[in-house]
Amino acid sequence: MAESRLIGAYPVIGIRPTIDGRRGPIKVRQSLEDQTMGMAKAAAKLFEENIKYSNGEPVKVVIADTTIGRVAEAAACEEKFRREGVAITLTVTPCWCYGSETMDMDPTTIKGVWGLNATERPGAVYLASVLATHAQKGLPAFGIYGHDVVEADDSTIGDDIKEKLLRFGRAAVAAATMRGKSYLQIGSICMGIGGSIIDSDFMESYLGMRVESVDEVEIIRRMTEGIYDEAEFQKALTWAKEKCKMGYDKNPDFVRKSDEEKEEQFEFAVKMAVIIKDLMNGNKNLPEGCEEEAVGHNALAAGFQGQRQWTDFYPNGDFAEAVLNTSFDWNGAREPYILATENDVLNGLGMLFMKLLTNRAQMFADVRTYWSGDAIKRVTGYDIEGVAKEADGVIHLINSGACCLDANAEARDAEGNQTMKPWYEVTKEDQDAIMAATTWCAADNGYFRGGGFSSRFETTATMPATMVRLNLVKGLGPVMQIAEGWTVGLPADVSDTLWKRTDYTWPSTWFAPRCDGKEGSAFKTAYEVMNNWGANHGAISYGHIGADLITLCSILRIPVAMHNVADKDIFRPKAWDAFGMDKEGADYRACAVYGPMYK
Repeated sequence: MAESRLIGAYPVIGIRPTIDGRRGPIKVRQSLEDQTMGMAKAAAKLFEENIKYSNGEPVKVVIADTTIGRVAEAAACEEKFRREGVAITLTVTPCWCYGSETMDMDPTTIKGVWGLNATERPGAVYLASVLATHAQKGLPAFGIYGHDVVEADDSTIGDDIKEKLLRFGRAAVAAATMRGKSYLQIGSICMGIGGSIIDSDFMESYLGMRVESVDEVEIIRRMTEGIYDEAEFQKALTWAKEKCKMGYDKNPDFVRKSDEEKEEQFEFAVKMAVIIKDLMNGNKNLPEGCEEEAVGHNALAAGFQGQRQWTDFYPNGDFAEAVLNTSFDWNGAREPYILATENDVLNGLGMLFMKLLTNRAQMFADVRTYWSGDAIKRVTGYDIEGVAKEADGVIHLINSGACCLDANAEARDAEGNQTMKPWYEVTKEDQDAIMAATTWCAADNGYFRGGGFSSRFETTATMPATMVRLNLVKGLGPVMQIAEGWTVGLPADVSDTLWKRTDYTWPSTWFAPRCDGKEGSAFKTAYEVMNNWGANHGAISYGHIGADLITLCSILRIPVAMHNVADKDIFRPKAWDAFGMDKEGADYRACAVYGPMYK
């Protein structure tokens, strides 16, 4: 069993097999017992085999002790689920049931209902009835109904049902995992960036998370007073000196650090990473007398302010941010941390949402420059092709080295393709290849007067990717933007020419969103995507996961302001259909009516 670094159990999925309560001489209920419980077991097996917690363990699923035909059995199920820590329920049935008696009435659980599309018994009738009752009572639930009629004795789950069950399960587990955890801000507002102005009410009301804050000076106090694990620091330093290749120093001589200063700053940067881990989740191996510091802040995610008060005087936080966001460190493969640079909590939360959905390391970047096909041709002579041509250009994703190192895509799948893997699939060979493709350049001493190091690599692979941004709008609340697309590998000379026009010491990724070419669309070209983007940062995940994000946002009551996900893949609670025929407008209205889960 993988050890969780967080306090509090992971959320459990509870399966509720509901059944026609009529017994009598023809034994209606008795005839349905095996089929109904069989649906519950099949759903449980699907979840257990396909959904993992962020620590790599299979999701835990429990089933009611009996089928549920009347309110007493519903109450017994609820009591069992309370003991088991169930936060998510899936009600399943092949038949008619007494809706208001058998439904999940717990206002704190995330709910789905699967009604079998079969002709022998009216599972679809129950599904429609109970979802209407859910809407009437203000308890939104996801409805799951297969496209094709199945035979009553068919125990398989159709592909369309699997897709909806797993989308519901992944999103619900992600949402419930955040409950009771912390976001730790180390420092506060960075250079006036709005995303680093933390909103405790939003965190508490929408995500069920608490905000913890420490001043950046706490890192210096721990260094000065020896409040860290010396053995771990030495292990980390040995690893870093072996694996981290030094890059070039762009600074002119009059501000360049000496070799001795760089050596000291590198050790400082490694020690920062060790201490930030301790701040987030504690460390039982701290020196005697440091019991208070040993408990940590139970942080599921964190942010480091850095600029400018810190970086004008101390080495920057790029090493700590990059390595902690990566899927391995000096201890080998391990669950990635979420550590937002510039304490951009809103971008950090986008990273957190996607990590919980995919169990992969996440990218943090400026959404810095749009390069049209014509502009690239003018500057380099190169005609873009493939997905970049379809988008009429690329967006340059680049920021000082906070991006996870996995993003250089030197990990390989079974066919040898470049990829970014779930952390528990990252091999020793992957780790070595990722580190070999990364250099550590001396920090730009114009930006970072205190020095430090920035990771440098290029994403050369074409990979599916999803970029998101969570924004807060006064009078409206939180909104999400989602852009699916691909990372793009440009020819080396072309990439270098464009890259050198900005900071050549930072990690670089070229991104082409999937565009529709439609006039007036936010996805007409890559230009419109950037022009409609709501902030200076974006969080980027491997894979096309926009549909899962839309489902997660509906659970959290966060409307989606912009996305390029196909309508057929959008899955929200059934009650959303009552808020109008335009899906996005209905999403806004439903989120406003239901409000945050923890209000």
